[in-house]
Amino acid sequence: MLSHYPIYTIEAECQDCYRCLRQCPVKAIQVEGGRATVVPELCIACGQCVAACPSQAKQVRSDLFSVYKLLRSQRLAYVSLAPSWVTEFPDISPEAMIAALRKLGFAGVSETALGAQEVSAAVAGILAQGGPRLQLSTACPAAVDFIRGYMPELVPNLTPLLSPLLSHCRMLRQAYGQNIGVVFFGPCVAKKTESDNHPALLDAAMTFKDLHVMLREEHIRPDAMVPGPADKFMPHPAKEGALYPVEGGMSDTIKAYAGNDKVCFTTLSGIATIESALQGMHNHVLPRPVFIEMLACVGGCVRGPCVSSRRPRLLDQLDVFDRAVHPGVDLAVRQPLLSIAERKNPSPVDLPVYSEDQYTKVLRLIGKFAPEDEINCGGCGHESCRGLARAMLEGLAEPSMCVHFLRKRATRKANALLRCIPAGVVIANSRLQIIECNEHFARLFGEETLMAYEASPGMEGASLDKIVPFANLFRRALDTETDIHRDALRHDDRVFSVTIFTIEPRNVLGGIVFDVTGSELRRDEIATRAREIIRKNLETVQEIACRLGENMADTEILLRSLAEGFSSGTKRLGDKDMRGRRS
Repeated sequence: MLSHYPIYTIEAECQDCYRCLRQCPVKAIQVEGGRATVVPELCIACGQCVAACPSQAKQVRSDLFSVYKLLRSQRLAYVSLAPSWVTEFPDISPEAMIAALRKLGFAGVSETALGAQEVSAAVAGILAQGGPRLQLSTACPAAVDFIRGYMPELVPNLTPLLSPLLSHCRMLRQAYGQNIGVVFFGPCVAKKTESDNHPALLDAAMTFKDLHVMLREEHIRPDAMVPGPADKFMPHPAKEGALYPVEGGMSDTIKAYAGNDKVCFTTLSGIATIESALQGMHNHVLPRPVFIEMLACVGGCVRGPCVSSRRPRLLDQLDVFDRAVHPGVDLAVRQPLLSIAERKNPSPVDLPVYSEDQYTKVLRLIGKFAPEDEINCGGCGHESCRGLARAMLEGLAEPSMCVHFLRKRATRKANALLRCIPAGVVIANSRLQIIECNEHFARLFGEETLMAYEASPGMEGASLDKIVPFANLFRRALDTETDIHRDALRHDDRVFSVTIFTIEPRNVLGGIVFDVTGSELRRDEIATRAREIIRKNLETVQEIACRLGENMADTEILLRSLAEGFSSGTKRLGDKDMRGRRS
């Protein structure tokens, strides 16, 4: 377990996309440093952020450890199986499913739909006795928490009953003992909040994904199970209660009871739909009894956040219809088998009130200085710019979430750089059409190009082939996905320094162009003068070499004659010495 709250974020996996914020109906998401985390105080655990997260950074708390601990204890553990299991395991028979769960170590398996039938009977009795008023269902814990937190004025209109799951838990404990363990398996995240809030009734609420993990870890394949005589739903199979997972299923079971012909039944699925339909209803008097079946998930529980089915929703709904026993007409209102009364109390979310000056200051941080600047694009995940501003005031958002503001700021920076760069800069697409260029670029290629730039700054859509004499280099860079650089590219009487680089492979490329004609002429002049100096130096060296050659010849003759003279004198002196010694 990585977090106590049922939903948490793996921050390293969060991709800074704000998709969870866009899907969250109550904006219970805090963005800090580009990472989106759930705010438990605001959350209703509908699980929409989990289903929407593309990188699976939003995770549902796993209670596998506590369930395994329960199974290894001395307590008998029973399963409360949601009726939508038939959509998660469409090819598995009830007996095989029960056999697989019992092999995991559970003492028995019962259908949550039994608790739903108790709720239907109790609601039918309330509607039969009540007058013209609004009654809201309490079957969906996420919808109930939304009413309690965000529309607390309608809490008195909630039917004062336990949910079908908690009713079923009470039924199981009455039948098999208060000390048993009860574990729920279903498609819902909000059931975990019910488990947290009613630990004496429900030991753990698990998702169908958790069930797949348990079966895989224990190497149990439901499709390979051979059911035995004991593999039956306890204490008996459910009937019409199995319709609860689909929109209108609860209402259908209640309408079948006698005495409800004057009641108007309707279904609201999706928190946004519930909010828009009920906003301001507490100020109105109804002419007749109205019962509203509230479901947080659009499509009902068959499209809960923790289902793995990707079939068309209609097929899943048909599976539920086929497995359920449909109620007859004008059934007598039967008394509930046990007490499932529970009064709901308001738990309003603290929503501070901010002044217009506070909104104005925050809006300016994201470049909204006038009403027309508030484009309400929704890119930040909030419905309006003021919604983002409010989230910033609450410490739940940051200015970088405004995509429009970031784009405008990036555009201003890019335009400033283009203006200040003392070179021709151009960005073109795969068709060599200009996306953006600066004035320096336009000046490089004549008066007509400059006039076109002044008429349409940036020259978006203009063709490089008609402007640049070396457009073939751009085409080559685009085709080969390589950068190209030319220090001195000559065209007519001009010389260019050109650098072409890839921005998006085979799609967008950029170019930086300098006119280096003047510097090239100076370089040619310097090279010519250098060559002249080198020539003169060579001539001087050659002359010096010649003169040194002549001098060396004269010196050699002189030295030879001196050497010969010296040698002759020495020889004569030697002869005299020899003659003197002899005498």
